[in-house]
Amino acid sequence: MPKTLLASLAAALTLAATAAHAGPIDDARAHFQAVGSGDLSAIMQAYAEHTQFNWVGGPLDGTYTTQDAIRGVWAKFTKGQGPLKVKVGTLEESANPKGATVSANVMFEGQMPIKVRYLLTFREEKIVSETWQIDPSLNVDAATY
Repeated sequence: MPKTLLASLAAALTLAATAAHAGPIDDARAHFQAVGSGDLSAIMQAYAEHTQFNWVGGPLDGTYTTQDAIRGVWAKFTKGQGPLKVKVGTLEESANPKGATVSANVMFEGQMPIKVRYLLTFREEKIVSETWQIDPSLNVDAATY
């Protein structure tokens, strides 16, 4: 096969793979929705093997650096909260070829509203860093998901 045909085929396959993946903002929205639904399996699917999760504020405050620790904190949270309505406000993405960062103002509504300033870092379509900053005064003026 001529080199130009191989290069064209490789470019088309790369473009198709890129088009099939929705992108970091959609991944972030899916993660927020998984948290709201309490689906521990869906929550954990978003993480890379080595992720750092910083929960800032509230009874689950801490830094979690293993899959077991992250699963444990989400298990406590989902068990204690039940299903939550999710509202996503300001949502921004910064990206380059090495990865992407998504920041968002999110409110989880259930027994009581939980306002969170979220920061997610993605590499290879997986979360490698997550910060969950509880902020009771946060403005979350947004659509419900």
